[in-house]
Amino acid sequence: MVFPAGILQPTLYDPEFPQSLNFGGIGSIIGHELTHGYDDWGGQYDRYGNLKQWWTEASYRKFQKKAECIIKLYDNFTVYNQRVNGRLTLGENIADLGGLKLSYYAYQKWVRDHGPERPLPGLKYTHQQLLFIAFAQNWCMKRRSQSIYLQLLTDKHAPEHCRVIGSVSQFEEFGRVFHCPRESPMHPVAKCSVW
Repeated sequence: MVFPAGILQPTLYDPEFPQSLNFGGIGSIIGHELTHGYDDWGGQYDRYGNLKQWWTEASYRKFQKKAECIIKLYDNFTVYNQRVNGRLTLGENIADLGGLKLSYYAYQKWVRDHGPERPLPGLKYTHQQLLFIAFAQNWCMKRRSQSIYLQLLTDKHAPEHCRVIGSVSQFEEFGRVFHCPRESPMHPVAKCSVW
Protein backbone atom coordinates (compact mmCIF):
# COMPACT_ATOMS: atom_id res chain seq x y z
CA MET A 1 0.00 0.00 0.00
CA VAL A 2 1.13 3.50 -0.74
CA PHE A 3 -0.20 6.64 0.95
CA PRO A 4 1.00 9.95 -0.41
CA ALA A 5 2.59 12.07 2.32
CA GLY A 6 0.16 14.88 1.50
CA ILE A 7 -2.71 12.87 3.00
CA LEU A 8 -1.11 13.16 6.45
CA GLN A 9 -2.57 16.54 7.27
CA PRO A 10 -5.72 17.91 8.93
CA THR A 11 -8.51 16.85 8.91
CA LEU A 12 -7.30 13.28 8.46
CA TYR A 13 -4.22 13.50 10.68
CA ASP A 14 -2.32 15.88 12.88
CA PRO A 15 0.22 14.88 15.55
CA GLU A 16 -1.36 17.49 17.83
CA PHE A 17 -4.89 16.07 17.43
CA PRO A 18 -6.39 13.76 20.01
CA GLN A 19 -5.75 10.20 18.93
CA SER A 20 -9.50 9.58 18.62
CA LEU A 21 -9.59 12.03 15.69
CA ASN A 22 -6.48 10.53 14.08
CA PHE A 23 -7.83 7.00 14.34
CA GLY A 24 -11.22 8.08 12.98
CA GLY A 25 -9.56 10.07 10.20
CA ILE A 26 -6.42 8.49 8.76
CA GLY A 27 -6.89 5.27 10.74
CA SER A 28 -10.17 4.46 9.01
CA ILE A 29 -8.62 5.29 5.61
CA ILE A 30 -5.70 2.93 6.27
CA GLY A 31 -8.11 0.27 7.52
CA HIS A 32 -10.24 0.81 4.41
CA GLU A 33 -7.28 0.11 2.13
CA LEU A 34 -6.26 -2.97 4.15
CA THR A 35 -9.78 -4.35 3.91
CA HIS A 36 -9.69 -4.05 0.10
CA GLY A 37 -7.37 -7.06 0.17
CA TYR A 38 -10.36 -9.13 1.33
CA ASP A 39 -13.29 -7.62 -0.55
CA ASP A 40 -15.08 -8.89 -3.65
CA TRP A 41 -12.23 -7.78 -5.90
CA GLY A 42 -9.04 -7.89 -3.81
CA GLY A 43 -9.94 -11.29 -2.39
CA GLN A 44 -9.43 -12.78 -5.85
CA TYR A 45 -5.65 -12.27 -5.65
CA ASP A 46 -3.21 -14.36 -3.67
CA ARG A 47 -0.46 -12.98 -1.44
CA TYR A 48 1.84 -12.58 -4.46
CA GLY A 49 -0.69 -10.53 -6.42
CA ASN A 50 -1.62 -13.36 -8.76
CA LEU A 51 -5.22 -13.79 -9.82
CA LYS A 52 -5.95 -17.06 -8.07
CA GLN A 53 -8.82 -18.63 -6.14
CA TRP A 54 -7.18 -19.15 -2.74
CA TRP A 55 -10.29 -19.30 -0.57
CA THR A 56 -11.95 -22.60 0.24
CA GLU A 57 -15.35 -23.06 -1.40
CA ALA A 58 -17.03 -22.96 2.03
CA SER A 59 -15.28 -19.70 2.95
CA TYR A 60 -16.18 -18.12 -0.36
CA ARG A 61 -19.86 -19.12 0.00
CA LYS A 62 -19.94 -17.57 3.49
CA PHE A 63 -18.34 -14.42 2.13
CA GLN A 64 -20.91 -14.21 -0.67
CA LYS A 65 -23.78 -14.64 1.78
CA LYS A 66 -22.46 -11.85 4.02
CA ALA A 67 -21.76 -9.65 1.00
CA GLU A 68 -25.34 -10.12 -0.20
CA CYS A 69 -26.54 -8.44 3.01
CA ILE A 70 -24.40 -5.39 2.24
CA ILE A 71 -25.61 -5.31 -1.38
CA LYS A 72 -29.23 -5.24 -0.18
CA LEU A 73 -28.46 -2.58 2.43
CA TYR A 74 -27.00 -0.19 -0.14
CA ASP A 75 -29.62 -1.06 -2.78
CA ASN A 76 -32.14 0.49 -0.36
CA PHE A 77 -30.41 3.89 -0.30
CA THR A 78 -31.88 6.45 -2.67
CA VAL A 79 -30.47 9.81 -3.68
CA TYR A 80 -32.53 12.19 -5.84
CA ASN A 81 -34.98 9.32 -6.46
CA GLN A 82 -32.16 7.12 -7.82
CA ARG A 83 -31.14 3.93 -6.07
CA VAL A 84 -27.56 3.21 -5.09
CA ASN A 85 -26.26 0.10 -6.87
CA GLY A 86 -25.18 -2.11 -3.98
CA ARG A 87 -23.44 -4.60 -6.26
CA LEU A 88 -21.42 -1.92 -8.08
CA THR A 89 -20.35 -0.32 -4.78
CA LEU A 90 -19.85 -3.55 -2.84
CA GLY A 91 -16.04 -3.51 -2.57
CA GLU A 92 -15.96 0.08 -1.33
CA ASN A 93 -18.80 -0.55 1.10
CA ILE A 94 -17.03 -3.58 2.56
CA ALA A 95 -13.82 -1.54 2.82
CA ASP A 96 -15.60 1.39 4.50
CA LEU A 97 -17.12 -0.82 7.18
CA GLY A 98 -13.91 -2.80 7.60
CA GLY A 99 -11.83 0.37 7.87
CA LEU A 100 -14.17 1.80 10.49
CA LYS A 101 -14.01 -1.37 12.57
CA LEU A 102 -10.24 -1.66 12.29
CA SER A 103 -9.72 1.96 13.33
CA TYR A 104 -12.17 1.68 16.23
CA TYR A 105 -10.56 -1.48 17.61
CA ALA A 106 -7.06 -0.09 17.05
CA TYR A 107 -8.06 3.00 19.04
CA GLN A 108 -9.39 0.78 21.84
CA LYS A 109 -6.00 -0.95 21.95
CA TRP A 110 -4.25 2.45 21.98
CA VAL A 111 -6.38 3.49 24.98
CA ARG A 112 -5.57 0.24 26.81
CA ASP A 113 -1.85 0.82 26.18
CA HIS A 114 -1.74 4.58 26.90
CA GLY A 115 -4.75 5.30 29.08
CA PRO A 116 -7.85 7.32 28.25
CA GLU A 117 -7.57 10.73 26.65
CA ARG A 118 -8.76 13.77 28.54
CA PRO A 119 -12.10 15.16 27.39
CA LEU A 120 -11.88 18.13 25.05
CA PRO A 121 -12.99 21.33 26.80
CA GLY A 122 -16.37 22.64 25.78
CA LEU A 123 -17.39 19.48 23.89
CA LYS A 124 -20.03 17.07 25.08
CA TYR A 125 -18.65 14.18 23.01
CA THR A 126 -16.57 11.31 24.32
CA HIS A 127 -13.44 10.28 22.43
CA GLN A 128 -15.21 7.15 21.21
CA GLN A 129 -17.91 9.39 19.75
CA LEU A 130 -15.27 11.71 18.28
CA LEU A 131 -13.72 8.79 16.42
CA PHE A 132 -17.04 8.22 14.62
CA ILE A 133 -17.43 11.94 13.97
CA ALA A 134 -13.93 12.05 12.44
CA PHE A 135 -14.83 9.04 10.28
CA ALA A 136 -17.95 10.85 9.04
CA GLN A 137 -15.94 14.00 8.40
CA ASN A 138 -13.75 12.03 5.97
CA TRP A 139 -16.70 11.98 3.59
CA CYS A 140 -18.05 15.47 4.27
CA MET A 141 -18.55 17.29 0.98
CA LYS A 142 -21.18 19.03 -1.08
CA ARG A 143 -21.93 18.05 -4.67
CA ARG A 144 -24.27 19.11 -7.40
CA SER A 145 -27.16 16.75 -8.12
CA GLN A 146 -25.77 16.06 -11.62
CA SER A 147 -22.50 14.86 -10.13
CA ILE A 148 -24.29 12.52 -7.72
CA TYR A 149 -26.49 11.20 -10.53
CA LEU A 150 -23.42 10.38 -12.63
CA GLN A 151 -21.77 8.81 -9.59
CA LEU A 152 -24.78 6.52 -9.05
CA LEU A 153 -24.49 5.29 -12.63
CA THR A 154 -20.75 4.77 -12.95
CA ASP A 155 -18.80 5.07 -9.69
CA LYS A 156 -17.86 2.12 -7.49
CA HIS A 157 -18.20 4.47 -4.48
CA ALA A 158 -21.61 5.15 -2.99
CA PRO A 159 -22.51 8.80 -2.37
CA GLU A 160 -20.62 10.06 0.64
CA HIS A 161 -23.50 10.32 3.11
CA CYS A 162 -24.53 6.75 2.23
CA ARG A 163 -20.97 5.61 2.95
CA VAL A 164 -21.22 7.10 6.43
CA ILE A 165 -24.75 5.98 7.29
CA GLY A 166 -24.21 2.54 5.79
CA SER A 167 -21.04 1.96 7.80
CA VAL A 168 -21.97 3.35 11.20
CA SER A 169 -25.47 1.88 11.24
CA GLN A 170 -24.01 -1.60 10.78
CA PHE A 171 -21.46 -1.29 13.59
CA GLU A 172 -22.73 -2.30 17.02
CA GLU A 173 -20.31 0.02 18.79
CA PHE A 174 -21.73 3.11 17.09
CA GLY A 175 -25.20 2.43 18.46
CA ARG A 176 -23.74 1.79 21.89
CA VAL A 177 -21.56 4.90 22.18
CA PHE A 178 -24.26 7.24 20.82
CA HIS A 179 -27.04 5.54 22.81
CA CYS A 180 -29.15 4.92 19.71
CA PRO A 181 -32.37 3.06 20.52
CA ARG A 182 -32.28 -0.57 19.46
CA GLU A 183 -34.23 -1.13 16.23
CA SER A 184 -33.76 2.51 15.17
CA PRO A 185 -32.39 3.19 11.66
CA MET A 186 -28.93 3.87 13.11
CA HIS A 187 -28.97 0.78 15.35
CA PRO A 188 -30.91 -2.04 13.65
CA VAL A 189 -31.04 -5.43 15.31
CA ALA A 190 -29.98 -7.28 12.16
CA LYS A 191 -26.69 -5.84 10.93
CA CYS A 192 -24.53 -6.62 7.91
CA SER A 193 -20.90 -7.49 8.44
CA VAL A 194 -18.36 -9.26 6.27
CA TRP A 195 -15.33 -8.87 8.55
